[in-house]
Formats: sequence, C-alpha cells, structure tokens
Amino acid sequence: MIESRRSLTARLRQFQPRRAPQLEPEAQGRLTRLVGMTLEAVGLRVSVGHQCQVVTPDRRRIEAEVVGFCGEKIFLMPIQRIDGVQPGARVVPVSMHQGMRVGPRLLGRVVNGLGKPLDGRGPVSGDDFLEFAPERINPLHRHPISEPLDVGIRCINALVTVGRGQRLGLFAGSGVGKSVLMGMMTRFTSADVVVVGLVGERGREVKEFIDHILGREGLRRAVVVASPADDAPLMRLRASQLATRIAEYFRDAGKNVLLLMDSLTRYAQAQREISLAIGEPPATKGYPPSVFAKIPQLVERAGNAARGAGSITAFYTVLTEGDDLQDPIADAARAILDGHVVLSRRLAEEGIYPAVDVEASISRAMPNVVAGQHLAQMQRFKQLLSRYEANKDLVNIGAYKPGADPETDAALERIEHLRDFVRQGLDQRVSFAESLSGLEGVVAPSYRAAAAAGATESS
Repeated sequence: MIESRRSLTARLRQFQPRRAPQLEPEAQGRLTRLVGMTLEAVGLRVSVGHQCQVVTPDRRRIEAEVVGFCGEKIFLMPIQRIDGVQPGARVVPVSMHQGMRVGPRLLGRVVNGLGKPLDGRGPVSGDDFLEFAPERINPLHRHPISEPLDVGIRCINALVTVGRGQRLGLFAGSGVGKSVLMGMMTRFTSADVVVVGLVGERGREVKEFIDHILGREGLRRAVVVASPADDAPLMRLRASQLATRIAEYFRDAGKNVLLLMDSLTRYAQAQREISLAIGEPPATKGYPPSVFAKIPQLVERAGNAARGAGSITAFYTVLTEGDDLQDPIADAARAILDGHVVLSRRLAEEGIYPAVDVEASISRAMPNVVAGQHLAQMQRFKQLLSRYEANKDLVNIGAYKPGADPETDAALERIEHLRDFVRQGLDQRVSFAESLSGLEGVVAPSYRAAAAAGATESS
C-alpha cells in the first residue's frame, strides 16, 4: 500500500498539465503594406483561403482572407472596413471552419455574407450548423432534369419552360424590370423554399426589394442574403457563395429550392477587383482569367441532387452593359447555363411587362420536360412572332398587301394576342396549366387559318 502511494506521488510530481493549444509566435504575422484594399503581411504560415484577423490599436479585429502570396509576402483582402489599421499591426490566423446556424427558422430572415442578421430580429438560430465550405456532387449522381417547375409567369411557363434543377440566366440592361420579375417569381413559384442573393446592388434597392417587391408573403418562405455595392469585394463574393450554400442545405433536406442571384455580373466584378489588386493581369475587357474560372465554380453547385432528393433551380441575372449580349460575362454565362431569358428594352418602352424577348430566349431543358404538343405550340408562337417582326416595316409603310403570304396574314391577325399573352400584372399569378391553356388558345386559330389557306390553294 505504502509503495503504491509513493509510486502515485512520484507520478503526480512528474505530471505536466496539458495546456490548450496556442499559436506559435511565428504563426502570427505583422502588416507591412496596405495599397487600396490589399493587405500585405509577413510571418504567416497560412494557405490561400485561410481566415485571419488584423488587430487594430483599439483592439478591434478586422476579418480578412488570404487571397494570394509572393515569396514570404501574404496577400489578404479585408471583409470589413479597414479604418484604423496601422503599419506593423498583428495578423492572427483563425480557424478554417466557419459557418452559421441554420434550420427552418432561417426562413424569413435577411443576413449578410457572413451569415449575420441585417433585419434587426436578433441572432440567427437553428438546429444545424452549416459550414461555409461547399461540397461537390459527382455529376453522375445528379438526377436528370425531367419535371417542369411552375414559376407563376405565363410566358416563361409556356414558352421558356423551366425544368426542376435547371440553371438559367436572366439577361437584362438597367431599368427593364428584372428585379420586378424576380419578385413575381418568389411570390408565385411552386418551389418549397426561395433563396435570394442581392449582391452588389444599391442599398436602397435591397430595402425596396424586400418591402415592396418580395413582400410579406414572399419573405415567409424565403431567405435573403444581401451585400450592397459599398461592401468590400470579398464580402460580395461571400454573399454569393453563402446564398448558394443555404440553397444547398435546403436541397439536401429534400426541398425544391428556387435560387435567385442578382447578379452574376456583380459577382464577377468583385472577383475582378480582387484579382487585379493582387497583380493578376487583365484579359478580356479588363477581366482576369480567374473570373471565368470562378463563374462555373459557383453555377455548377446548383441543380438536382440524387433521385428522390431535393433540387436547386437557379436564375442568375446578368447585366448587359449597353444592352450588349456579347459582353464577356454574358457570353461566358450563356455558355455554362442551361438557357437564358432575355428582357428587351424595346418591349419595356412599349409598356409590355414582363419585357421577355421570346425570340431571343430559350430553355435547353424544355424538350425534356414538356409534351410534344406543348413544344410544337411554343415553336408555332415563335414562328408567328418572328414572321411579324420580319414584315412589320412593310406593313407600317403600306407596302404589304393582305393575302400575299398566308403565314404573314396569320401573324398579323394574331399579333395582339401574342403580345397580350406575354403581358402579365404584377399581382397576377398564372399557373402552369393555365399557361398551357392560354398558349393553345393563342396559336390554335393560326393553325386553322393556315390549314384553310392550304385547302384554298389546292382547290
């Protein structure tokens, strides 16, 4: 007994309590240079994407992310304002595992790119913890697009049918009604959850979109991630990625999610600001090559999960500067997305809202999700509209004589019905079935007229 006590006492004397792990002194760095929004630090042992904090003299901690390096120099981009930073400030690495609480209570909330609330309703709560780092899905594990999604917009349901899990671009210049169209879809869609990313827009528009366009009814089943134009470019990138990450969470929970990202152009511009600041050479119209690599990395995260699981149907707005559809970002987005809806300034000036240019819009997944009759009616609608557009100048100057061409006569007869079919009130929801019925009513008389004209010519 005495020997055992002596042995225990000896072991207790040799015992060294294990301290909590601390960063080595050399793991912390110091700030050496600040140019624009780029911070340069030395003494850090971190990798690209690592999170750090810059400690100011008044003990504030400014969050930043490692975006590059050159030799011993580490380039960081701040997520917040950098007021009060001085030379030699400490730079402290923090954990790579960042995230937020999520769950059904997240619906109806407005958060920023870090998941912090902007709506003044207290901290975000939830039963699950969502890490910001995305998880890739094997493309062979995705369920093919096979079912239509009702977005409540007649011309899109009937003429640019959206498949569940499809990714489309919403191409528009400024002031043609893209925000209003997005608000209509959030209120009218049959999706279970709506996630809205407002990235790089004016702060006033964020408030107006939530209060007037989205409204209480739309916000009840939506999550809004907002990062206005005066945020740091890294915060705008984070907001786009967080909106997609939240959509992935609800998809993995078995929900059908509608993701509306406004806008993909602002996302690309934020990446351009970061890349140029750390010295990446510009390429097409000032956009560095990394921008065109970032776009598919974001877009490819949307889509269907495995069979029987949820889906993310995504709309990405693309700003066409000067209504130029050959803009580099518009061209890159059109190549990676599964279709595009083009809004026309000419139609908006004529008072046709939503100003969807049916001829220029297309859904690549539409043949896989609709019946053959529906596809034929859509093609007939476009044929009539195209025939009218090709001959309207002749009609306006009186150079066209009725009866010269049966197809042109049918287009002239139905043009007002075609235009009325595209028009829709802001508070008017049109279901998928009603859209198909309306499409048949618009194009069926033209079929009968063409058949009658053919019978007359044969006789």
